[in-house]
Amino acid sequence: MEHRSLGRTGVSVSKLCLGAMMFGRWGTEDHDESIRIIHRALDAGITFIDTADVYSRGESETIVGKALAGGRREDVILASKVHMPMGDDPNQRGNSRRWIIREVEDSLRRLGTDWIDLYQIHRYDPGTDLDETLGALTDLVRAGKVRYVGHSTFPVSAIVEAQWTARERGRERFVCEQPPYSILTRRIEVDVLPTCARYGMGVIPYSPLAGGWLSGRYSAGADAAAPASEARRRLSDRFDLALPANRRKLDAAEQLAKVAAEAGISLIELAIAFVLRHPAVTAAIIGPRTMDHLESQLTAADIELSDDVLDRIDEIVPPGTTINPADDGWVSPALAAPARRRPARRPTR
Repeated sequence: MEHRSLGRTGVSVSKLCLGAMMFGRWGTEDHDESIRIIHRALDAGITFIDTADVYSRGESETIVGKALAGGRREDVILASKVHMPMGDDPNQRGNSRRWIIREVEDSLRRLGTDWIDLYQIHRYDPGTDLDETLGALTDLVRAGKVRYVGHSTFPVSAIVEAQWTARERGRERFVCEQPPYSILTRRIEVDVLPTCARYGMGVIPYSPLAGGWLSGRYSAGADAAAPASEARRRLSDRFDLALPANRRKLDAAEQLAKVAAEAGISLIELAIAFVLRHPAVTAAIIGPRTMDHLESQLTAADIELSDDVLDRIDEIVPPGTTINPADDGWVSPALAAPARRRPARRPTR
Protein backbone atom coordinates (compact mmCIF):
# COMPACT_ATOMS: atom_id res chain seq x y z
CA MET A 1 0.00 0.00 0.00
CA GLU A 2 1.21 3.50 -0.84
CA HIS A 3 2.67 5.54 2.03
CA ARG A 4 2.50 9.31 2.36
CA SER A 5 4.31 11.84 4.51
CA LEU A 6 2.45 13.03 7.59
CA GLY A 7 2.87 16.73 6.99
CA ARG A 8 6.49 17.74 7.50
CA THR A 9 7.17 15.31 10.35
CA GLY A 10 9.29 12.93 8.28
CA VAL A 11 6.96 10.10 9.31
CA SER A 12 5.33 8.01 6.59
CA VAL A 13 1.88 6.47 7.02
CA SER A 14 -0.29 4.24 4.85
CA LYS A 15 -2.83 6.11 2.72
CA LEU A 16 -5.60 4.22 4.52
CA CYS A 17 -5.80 4.61 8.30
CA LEU A 18 -7.73 2.05 10.34
CA GLY A 19 -10.25 3.85 12.53
CA ALA A 20 -11.06 1.89 15.69
CA MET A 21 -14.30 3.59 16.77
CA MET A 22 -16.40 0.51 16.02
CA PHE A 23 -14.33 -1.88 18.12
CA GLY A 24 -16.09 -2.45 21.43
CA ARG A 25 -19.67 -2.02 22.54
CA TRP A 26 -20.28 0.81 20.06
CA GLY A 27 -19.88 -1.76 17.27
CA THR A 28 -18.16 -5.16 17.36
CA GLU A 29 -18.36 -6.37 20.95
CA ASP A 30 -16.41 -9.57 20.28
CA HIS A 31 -12.80 -8.64 21.10
CA ASP A 32 -11.34 -11.60 19.21
CA GLU A 33 -13.21 -10.63 16.04
CA SER A 34 -12.08 -7.01 16.37
CA ILE A 35 -8.49 -8.20 16.74
CA ARG A 36 -8.84 -10.35 13.61
CA ILE A 37 -10.03 -7.28 11.69
CA ILE A 38 -7.06 -5.25 12.94
CA HIS A 39 -4.60 -8.00 12.00
CA ARG A 40 -6.14 -8.31 8.53
CA ALA A 41 -5.71 -4.55 8.05
CA LEU A 42 -2.07 -4.75 9.10
CA ASP A 43 -1.48 -7.70 6.78
CA ALA A 44 -3.01 -5.67 3.92
CA GLY A 45 -0.39 -2.95 4.42
CA ILE A 46 -2.13 -0.51 6.76
CA THR A 47 0.42 0.91 9.20
CA PHE A 48 -1.70 3.67 10.74
CA ILE A 49 -4.35 3.10 13.45
CA ASP A 50 -6.53 5.81 14.98
CA THR A 51 -8.56 5.42 18.17
CA ALA A 52 -9.71 7.62 21.08
CA ASP A 53 -10.26 7.34 24.80
CA VAL A 54 -14.00 7.95 24.43
CA TYR A 55 -14.63 5.12 21.95
CA SER A 56 -16.70 2.68 24.02
CA ARG A 57 -15.27 4.42 27.11
CA GLY A 58 -11.76 3.04 26.64
CA GLU A 59 -12.71 -0.38 25.32
CA SER A 60 -11.50 0.42 21.82
CA GLU A 61 -8.05 1.37 23.13
CA THR A 62 -7.93 -1.87 25.12
CA ILE A 63 -8.75 -3.92 22.00
CA VAL A 64 -6.14 -2.11 19.92
CA GLY A 65 -3.59 -2.72 22.66
CA LYS A 66 -4.35 -6.45 22.63
CA ALA A 67 -4.06 -6.56 18.83
CA LEU A 68 -0.64 -4.89 18.85
CA ALA A 69 0.80 -7.02 21.65
CA GLY A 70 3.45 -9.57 20.79
CA GLY A 71 5.70 -7.44 18.60
CA ARG A 72 3.36 -5.60 16.23
CA ARG A 73 3.46 -2.26 18.06
CA GLU A 74 6.78 -1.18 16.54
CA ASP A 75 5.38 -1.43 13.00
CA VAL A 76 2.37 0.84 13.62
CA ILE A 77 1.88 4.60 13.80
CA LEU A 78 -0.60 4.70 16.67
CA ALA A 79 -2.93 7.66 17.20
CA SER A 80 -5.40 8.41 19.97
CA LYS A 81 -7.41 11.39 21.15
CA VAL A 82 -8.54 13.24 24.28
CA HIS A 83 -11.32 15.76 25.01
CA MET A 84 -14.67 13.97 25.10
CA PRO A 85 -16.40 13.19 28.43
CA MET A 86 -15.10 10.10 30.21
CA GLY A 87 -17.31 10.44 33.28
CA ASP A 88 -19.90 12.62 34.99
CA ASP A 89 -17.27 14.80 36.66
CA PRO A 90 -17.00 18.04 34.63
CA ASN A 91 -13.20 17.81 34.95
CA GLN A 92 -13.13 14.40 33.24
CA ARG A 93 -13.21 16.00 29.80
CA GLY A 94 -11.92 18.95 27.82
CA ASN A 95 -8.55 20.38 26.91
CA SER A 96 -7.17 21.47 30.28
CA ARG A 97 -3.68 20.60 31.46
CA ARG A 98 -5.21 18.76 34.41
CA TRP A 99 -7.27 16.43 32.24
CA ILE A 100 -4.75 15.87 29.43
CA ILE A 101 -1.95 14.91 31.83
CA ARG A 102 -4.24 12.53 33.69
CA GLU A 103 -5.98 10.96 30.72
CA VAL A 104 -2.87 10.21 28.66
CA GLU A 105 -1.76 7.85 31.43
CA ASP A 106 -5.05 5.94 31.18
CA SER A 107 -4.76 5.75 27.39
CA LEU A 108 -1.18 4.45 27.61
CA ARG A 109 -2.28 1.80 30.10
CA ARG A 110 -5.23 0.67 27.97
CA LEU A 111 -3.12 0.61 24.80
CA GLY A 112 -0.36 -1.35 26.54
CA THR A 113 2.37 0.95 25.24
CA ASP A 114 4.93 3.43 26.54
CA TRP A 115 4.20 6.05 23.89
CA ILE A 116 1.53 7.33 21.53
CA ASP A 117 2.79 8.39 18.12
CA LEU A 118 0.07 10.97 17.49
CA TYR A 119 -1.98 12.40 20.37
CA GLN A 120 -4.88 14.56 19.19
CA ILE A 121 -7.25 17.04 20.77
CA HIS A 122 -10.64 15.61 19.78
CA ARG A 123 -12.48 18.94 19.53
CA TYR A 124 -11.72 22.62 19.88
CA ASP A 125 -12.81 24.25 23.14
CA PRO A 126 -12.93 28.06 22.93
CA GLY A 127 -13.19 28.17 26.73
CA THR A 128 -9.68 26.74 27.20
CA ASP A 129 -6.57 28.77 26.39
CA LEU A 130 -4.74 27.11 23.50
CA ASP A 131 -1.45 27.89 25.24
CA GLU A 132 -2.53 25.80 28.23
CA THR A 133 -3.39 22.88 25.97
CA LEU A 134 -0.19 23.18 23.95
CA GLY A 135 1.87 23.55 27.12
CA ALA A 136 0.55 20.25 28.47
CA LEU A 137 1.09 18.50 25.13
CA THR A 138 4.62 19.90 24.89
CA ASP A 139 5.46 18.45 28.30
CA LEU A 140 4.15 15.04 27.17
CA VAL A 141 6.36 15.15 24.07
CA ARG A 142 9.42 16.08 26.16
CA ALA A 143 8.60 13.27 28.60
CA GLY A 144 8.59 10.78 25.71
CA LYS A 145 4.97 9.75 26.23
CA VAL A 146 3.81 11.36 22.98
CA ARG A 147 5.72 11.79 19.73
CA TYR A 148 3.54 14.28 17.84
CA VAL A 149 0.36 16.24 18.53
CA GLY A 150 -2.63 16.98 16.35
CA HIS A 151 -6.25 18.07 16.52
CA SER A 152 -9.63 17.05 15.14
CA THR A 153 -12.46 19.12 13.69
CA PHE A 154 -10.83 22.46 14.52
CA PRO A 155 -12.26 25.58 12.86
CA VAL A 156 -9.79 27.33 10.59
CA SER A 157 -9.40 30.29 12.97
CA ALA A 158 -8.29 27.94 15.77
CA ILE A 159 -5.88 26.14 13.41
CA VAL A 160 -4.16 29.43 12.64
CA GLU A 161 -4.20 30.60 16.27
CA ALA A 162 -2.67 27.32 17.44
CA GLN A 163 0.16 27.58 14.91
CA TRP A 164 0.84 31.17 15.98
CA THR A 165 0.74 30.23 19.68
CA ALA A 166 3.20 27.38 19.18
CA ARG A 167 5.64 29.65 17.36
CA GLU A 168 5.39 32.59 19.75
CA ARG A 169 5.41 30.57 22.99
CA GLY A 170 7.93 27.90 21.99
CA ARG A 171 5.40 25.05 22.15
CA GLU A 172 5.12 21.85 20.14
CA ARG A 173 3.00 22.61 17.11
CA PHE A 174 0.05 20.62 15.88
CA VAL A 175 1.25 18.58 12.91
CA CYS A 176 -2.11 17.42 11.54
CA GLU A 177 -5.85 17.93 11.50
CA GLN A 178 -8.53 15.22 11.48
CA PRO A 179 -11.70 16.67 9.92
CA PRO A 180 -14.89 15.11 8.57
CA TYR A 181 -14.61 14.90 4.78
CA SER A 182 -16.60 13.10 2.14
CA ILE A 183 -18.33 13.82 -1.15
CA LEU A 184 -21.39 14.90 0.87
CA THR A 185 -19.34 16.92 3.39
CA ARG A 186 -17.01 19.25 1.50
CA ARG A 187 -16.99 22.50 3.49
CA ILE A 188 -13.36 22.03 4.55
CA GLU A 189 -12.30 22.49 0.93
CA VAL A 190 -13.01 26.20 1.36
CA ASP A 191 -10.51 26.99 4.10
CA VAL A 192 -9.37 24.10 6.33
CA LEU A 193 -7.60 22.09 3.61
CA PRO A 194 -5.73 25.02 2.04
CA THR A 195 -4.77 26.33 5.48
CA CYS A 196 -3.36 22.95 6.53
CA ALA A 197 -1.42 22.78 3.26
CA ARG A 198 -0.03 26.26 3.86
CA TYR A 199 1.27 25.25 7.30
CA GLY A 200 2.64 21.92 6.10
CA MET A 201 0.18 19.95 8.20
CA GLY A 202 -1.02 16.45 7.50
CA VAL A 203 -4.76 15.85 7.06
CA ILE A 204 -6.39 12.54 8.04
CA PRO A 205 -10.12 12.86 7.30
CA TYR A 206 -12.67 10.69 9.06
CA SER A 207 -16.01 9.43 7.75
CA PRO A 208 -15.20 9.26 4.01
CA LEU A 209 -18.41 7.22 3.67
CA ALA A 210 -20.37 10.05 5.32
CA GLY A 211 -21.48 7.89 8.21
CA GLY A 212 -22.69 5.15 5.87
CA TRP A 213 -24.60 7.33 3.41
CA LEU A 214 -22.05 6.38 0.72
CA SER A 215 -21.98 2.69 1.56
CA GLY A 216 -25.13 1.84 -0.39
CA ARG A 217 -27.02 1.21 2.83
CA TYR A 218 -29.68 3.85 2.22
CA SER A 219 -32.17 3.80 -0.63
CA ALA A 220 -35.09 5.85 -1.89
CA GLY A 221 -37.55 3.41 -0.36
CA ALA A 222 -36.01 3.69 3.11
CA ASP A 223 -38.27 4.40 6.04
CA ALA A 224 -38.31 8.13 6.79
CA ALA A 225 -38.71 7.54 10.52
CA ALA A 226 -35.93 8.49 12.92
CA PRO A 227 -33.20 5.81 13.18
CA ALA A 228 -33.76 3.23 15.88
CA SER A 229 -30.23 2.35 17.03
CA GLU A 230 -28.70 4.09 20.03
CA ALA A 231 -25.85 5.52 17.97
CA ARG A 232 -28.22 6.81 15.31
CA ARG A 233 -30.58 8.32 17.90
CA ARG A 234 -27.71 10.34 19.32
CA LEU A 235 -27.04 11.66 15.81
CA SER A 236 -30.62 11.86 14.58
CA ASP A 237 -30.04 15.23 12.90
CA ARG A 238 -27.60 13.45 10.59
CA PHE A 239 -29.61 10.29 9.88
CA ASP A 240 -33.33 11.02 10.23
CA LEU A 241 -34.73 10.61 6.73
CA ALA A 242 -37.68 12.80 7.61
CA LEU A 243 -35.35 15.81 7.53
CA PRO A 244 -35.08 17.56 4.12
CA ALA A 245 -31.28 17.85 4.34
CA ASN A 246 -30.94 14.12 4.77
CA ARG A 247 -33.32 13.47 1.90
CA ARG A 248 -31.01 15.61 -0.23
CA LYS A 249 -28.08 13.45 0.90
CA LEU A 250 -30.02 10.37 -0.14
CA ASP A 251 -30.72 11.81 -3.57
CA ALA A 252 -27.04 12.72 -4.03
CA ALA A 253 -25.93 9.25 -2.90
CA GLU A 254 -28.18 7.62 -5.50
CA GLN A 255 -26.75 9.80 -8.25
CA LEU A 256 -23.23 9.01 -7.08
CA ALA A 257 -23.99 5.28 -7.13
CA LYS A 258 -24.80 5.61 -10.84
CA VAL A 259 -21.50 7.42 -11.43
CA ALA A 260 -19.64 4.64 -9.63
CA ALA A 261 -21.43 1.90 -11.58
CA GLU A 262 -20.61 3.57 -14.90
CA ALA A 263 -16.96 3.83 -13.81
CA GLY A 264 -16.94 0.11 -12.99
CA ILE A 265 -16.32 0.55 -9.27
CA SER A 266 -18.40 0.40 -6.10
CA LEU A 267 -19.88 3.45 -4.40
CA ILE A 268 -17.60 2.73 -1.42
CA GLU A 269 -14.52 2.76 -3.66
CA LEU A 270 -15.69 5.99 -5.32
CA ALA A 271 -16.19 7.71 -1.96
CA ILE A 272 -12.85 6.78 -0.42
CA ALA A 273 -10.87 7.36 -3.63
CA PHE A 274 -12.42 10.83 -3.86
CA VAL A 275 -11.11 11.78 -0.41
CA LEU A 276 -7.66 10.38 -1.16
CA ARG A 277 -7.46 12.36 -4.40
CA HIS A 278 -7.31 15.78 -2.71
CA PRO A 279 -3.66 16.95 -2.66
CA ALA A 280 -3.91 18.14 0.97
CA VAL A 281 -5.07 14.74 2.28
CA THR A 282 -2.54 12.38 3.84
CA ALA A 283 -4.70 9.37 4.67
CA ALA A 284 -8.39 8.52 4.81
CA ILE A 285 -9.69 6.94 8.01
CA ILE A 286 -11.85 3.89 7.37
CA GLY A 287 -13.96 2.57 10.25
CA PRO A 288 -15.08 -1.00 9.58
CA ARG A 289 -17.34 -2.85 12.02
CA THR A 290 -17.03 -6.24 10.30
CA MET A 291 -14.47 -8.08 8.20
CA ASP A 292 -16.70 -7.64 5.15
CA HIS A 293 -16.72 -3.88 5.73
CA LEU A 294 -12.92 -3.88 5.82
CA GLU A 295 -12.55 -5.93 2.66
CA SER A 296 -14.94 -3.67 0.76
CA GLN A 297 -12.89 -0.61 1.74
CA LEU A 298 -9.34 -1.89 1.28
CA THR A 299 -9.71 -2.01 -2.50
CA ALA A 300 -10.26 1.76 -2.62
CA ALA A 301 -6.53 2.30 -2.08
CA ASP A 302 -5.90 1.14 -5.66
CA ILE A 303 -8.59 3.27 -7.34
CA GLU A 304 -7.65 6.33 -9.40
CA LEU A 305 -10.57 8.55 -10.38
CA SER A 306 -10.48 10.18 -13.80
CA ASP A 307 -11.06 13.90 -14.28
CA ASP A 308 -14.37 13.11 -15.96
CA VAL A 309 -15.59 11.22 -12.88
CA LEU A 310 -14.41 14.03 -10.60
CA ASP A 311 -16.27 16.56 -12.76
CA ARG A 312 -19.48 14.54 -12.46
CA ILE A 313 -19.07 14.39 -8.69
CA ASP A 314 -18.70 18.18 -8.62
CA GLU A 315 -21.94 18.53 -10.57
CA ILE A 316 -23.81 16.48 -7.95
CA VAL A 317 -22.20 18.10 -4.89
CA PRO A 318 -20.35 21.33 -5.75
CA PRO A 319 -16.90 21.93 -4.23
CA GLY A 320 -16.98 23.44 -0.75
CA THR A 321 -20.56 22.30 -0.14
CA THR A 322 -21.86 20.31 2.83
CA ILE A 323 -25.40 19.15 2.16
CA ASN A 324 -26.34 18.84 5.85
CA PRO A 325 -24.32 21.25 8.07
CA ALA A 326 -24.79 18.83 11.00
CA ASP A 327 -22.19 16.62 9.30
CA ASP A 328 -19.45 19.25 9.72
CA GLY A 329 -18.78 17.97 13.24
CA TRP A 330 -18.47 21.24 15.16
CA VAL A 331 -20.80 24.19 15.58
CA SER A 332 -19.39 27.44 16.89
CA PRO A 333 -20.92 28.49 20.23
CA ALA A 334 -21.08 31.95 18.69
CA LEU A 335 -24.12 30.67 16.79
CA ALA A 336 -26.00 29.74 19.95
CA ALA A 337 -29.13 31.82 20.41
CA PRO A 338 -27.92 33.87 23.41
CA ALA A 339 -24.67 34.76 21.62
CA ARG A 340 -26.58 36.15 18.64
CA ARG A 341 -28.83 38.47 20.62
CA ARG A 342 -28.14 42.18 20.41
CA PRO A 343 -27.37 43.86 23.72
CA ALA A 344 -30.29 45.71 25.21
CA ARG A 345 -30.58 49.29 24.11
CA ARG A 346 -30.07 52.01 26.62
CA PRO A 347 -33.15 54.14 27.18
CA THR A 348 -33.06 57.43 25.35
CA ARG A 349 -34.14 60.70 26.88
